[in-house]
Amino acid sequence: MATAASADTKWWGGGRSPFNVEYGKLMMWYFLMSDTFTFGAFLISYGTIRFSQNYWPDPNRVFNAFPFAGHTNLPLAFVSLMTFILIISSVTMVLAVHAGHHMDKKGVVKWMAWTIVGGFAFLACQAWEWTHLITGEHAVLINGQISELNTTVSHNPFGPLTGMMHDGHEVSTPGPVAFGGYFFGITGFHGFHVFSGVIINIVMLVMTINGVFDRKGHYQMIEKAGLYWHFVDLVWVFVFLCFYLI
Repeated sequence: MATAASADTKWWGGGRSPFNVEYGKLMMWYFLMSDTFTFGAFLISYGTIRFSQNYWPDPNRVFNAFPFAGHTNLPLAFVSLMTFILIISSVTMVLAVHAGHHMDKKGVVKWMAWTIVGGFAFLACQAWEWTHLITGEHAVLINGQISELNTTVSHNPFGPLTGMMHDGHEVSTPGPVAFGGYFFGITGFHGFHVFSGVIINIVMLVMTINGVFDRKGHYQMIEKAGLYWHFVDLVWVFVFLCFYLI
């Protein structure tokens, strides 16, 4: 009798049950939680090294370039543009999910397409930033000799300034090597997530155009893709904070 009573127990008696979550959405939340731990570990490791050093590169000096602006000093302007693009893409994803809730196929197609454009634009900006850092040469004083160094995982030209001038630019000494490793590692890992999200969104767009979700009678897959995309945008906020502002 006790067993039968236990089997008939109703765990929820009001409104929509919180336990009635669609399986795919629940699995997406589990995945995002595990990915949060991964990014968290990377950023905690970065913070540990960052604040154990006596000197760390000034973001206003490292990230002061802008495409086609020559040598104009524009601190953090380009990365602010990158952040704006990603935020706008998150807004268009919200609109795509909203359209899906109303079974609006044309709306989903339009807003998913704009989300994909935003993702590609962000990746293009990141590719330019990496190229600029890797190929750009800076005057560095090493053992009393002025050398030209670029930014890689093996050397970092953004060390303390020496007060010397070379070709109209102030000379610095080599900075902490860990800067390049963490910057390219963490922003690259995030970029991989953005690229994966773009591919997922393209697949969702093609499925929408082919009427897959109309035949299913719902657009829950768009909502799951939206969860992933919003997660990628949220992670960028913390990456932006750690690398570009602190």
